[in-house]
Amino acid sequence: MTRTVRFDHYGGPEVLRIDDIDVPEPGPDEVRITVKAIGLNRAESMFRAGQYLEEAQFPSRLGYEAAGIVESVGARAGQFSVGDVVSLIPPVSIAQWGTYAELAVVPAAMLVKHPATLSFAEASAVWMQYLTAWGALIHVAALQPGEFVLITAASSSVGLAAIQIANQVGAIPIAVSRTLGKREQLLSAGAAHVVASEAADFNQQIETITAGKGARVIFDPVGGPFLEHLVDAAASGGIVLVYGALSPEPAPFPLFKVLGKSLALRGYLLHEITSRPALLDAAKAYVIAGLGDGTLRPIIAKTFAFEQIVEAHRYLEAGEQFGKVVVTLESES
Repeated sequence: MTRTVRFDHYGGPEVLRIDDIDVPEPGPDEVRITVKAIGLNRAESMFRAGQYLEEAQFPSRLGYEAAGIVESVGARAGQFSVGDVVSLIPPVSIAQWGTYAELAVVPAAMLVKHPATLSFAEASAVWMQYLTAWGALIHVAALQPGEFVLITAASSSVGLAAIQIANQVGAIPIAVSRTLGKREQLLSAGAAHVVASEAADFNQQIETITAGKGARVIFDPVGGPFLEHLVDAAASGGIVLVYGALSPEPAPFPLFKVLGKSLALRGYLLHEITSRPALLDAAKAYVIAGLGDGTLRPIIAKTFAFEQIVEAHRYLEAGEQFGKVVVTLESES
């Protein structure tokens, strides 16, 4: 038996509960890990609320990311041994391999022996953010030195990862936040410019920063009505990558603006990378190298104990964090 977070109907953070359940032995291509830390994602709160791509089968588990220690190994997962320290790349299902638990069975193909310099909390905060940003900015958009990249929800973990990757490339990251309350933090995190999305002169500021050219790459998890402002901020021939739907409001499609600028308006999901082994290997190598040389460094906003999972989800949904929200299960000593 192991303590596992589950919920039996859609709703707010209060629907989450900790149950004692049996944990199966790993299948041939699976590994069972003792979970030490869990990285939280907005996708999980959306799934819990019934607003995600995948539907829950109740009672449902949840969780995409974790770091921990290998406890047992499936017959075809011989690349791992009991005692290995590992972290999990988000698998295809948020529920099937839910990581909110003391023990979790996960697909071996999505496990990584991360750099030993990372703590469990840091390792649980790596893969969703960096692979999402790498896939969009490097693989899809082919971001180049000197180009402007506009990054919305910039103080989220993925937003901060995008700022770091943009700086690696030599691009110019423009961080967008609702207000300027996190301006100094964003500048310290590597943003070249910070603009408030709620500012009446938002588009004028982007025009001034880019000398009238606009941003060639725009990276957005929000959607909703603000999408039209992002199209206005885009450079001719640019690409607007939408990787989330945090706004509950409909997103307009400004057809004539898109036509007039010859824009690519593209939906993007992390699973485009994780479902293709060659791309996933390239992404892992990139991230591990960046973690090794210090150009990539996960920023943790706040940690919660496992028993505080409801409070952790409330904090996550408040949207005031700067970086990753992490749940820890025990001391890392």
